[in-house]
Amino acid sequence: MTDDLSDFRPLDPGRINADDPVEVRYWCLQLRCTEEELRDALLKVGEHVTAVRDRLSARE
Repeated sequence: MTDDLSDFRPLDPGRINADDPVEVRYWCLQLRCTEEELRDALLKVGEHVTAVRDRLSARE
């Protein structure tokens, strides 16, 4: 498996698939968060990218 995610695009760009490790890495890079922070946000607000982004930005 490569660490290069430059060509990766999620199947549904509006939702985060926490069951796909490549997609989790992709969203961690996009949202500038750790996997733990991402999973915590997913538990609290669900899988919609906008809600997760808002939750993560509230931590700052």
